[in-house]
Amino acid sequence: MCRAAVNAAILFAAVAMLGWHNIWMRRHAGELAAAANRLGAAVRAGSQPLWALAFAVGLAVLREGSEVVLFLYGIAAAGEDSAGAMGLGGVLGLAAGVAAGGGIYFGLVHIPMRHLFAVTSWLILLLAAGMASQAAAFLLQADLLPPLGQSLWDTSFVLADQSLTGRVLHVLVGYTAQPAGIQLVFYLATLLIIGSLMRLVGTAPHAVRPSGAAASHRAGLQPGE
Repeated sequence: MCRAAVNAAILFAAVAMLGWHNIWMRRHAGELAAAANRLGAAVRAGSQPLWALAFAVGLAVLREGSEVVLFLYGIAAAGEDSAGAMGLGGVLGLAAGVAAGGGIYFGLVHIPMRHLFAVTSWLILLLAAGMASQAAAFLLQADLLPPLGQSLWDTSFVLADQSLTGRVLHVLVGYTAQPAGIQLVFYLATLLIIGSLMRLVGTAPHAVRPSGAAASHRAGLQPGE
């Protein structure tokens, strides 16, 4: 019971980090990209040292790395994958990331950033919902939550949990062939809460356009010119 509660708490912490990441990036992605471009231009111009850029990259990697630790623990707690399978998956993911980064850097691959961020935001949202569903399953095992139906449906004849595709979908979007009702409640609630906050809180306020004399003054004009 104690271990199940600890696993659920860690998964909920990962869900909170994923939700915060999506909301914060939705609001500040443009500012972050502009600041990174300014820093890169300053380094190229020689007004900032090269280590400033390395420091910024290091902080970004450190933040993402802390999230990866939580995600890997959540995957290990939620599934039955061995350490070797997780290690192999990590190596393949790292190789794919290096290949994609190199292709973008050398101009071999062109991906519009707004489309990339939109796709990754949806993937992160589904990942968070899947982790919340699995956390609910742990609390159900510990008799801390009601099942609300032991098995709402059974799709194992179409896609079994232990099949390769089923395991991949379980990690990515929380697929379960026989979900309990409480798992579905947590899944949908996570989608609704984080998705709504992304729309309401995560949208940066639009700057108020100046008008009249204020606009003329900002443009460097005097009234009557």
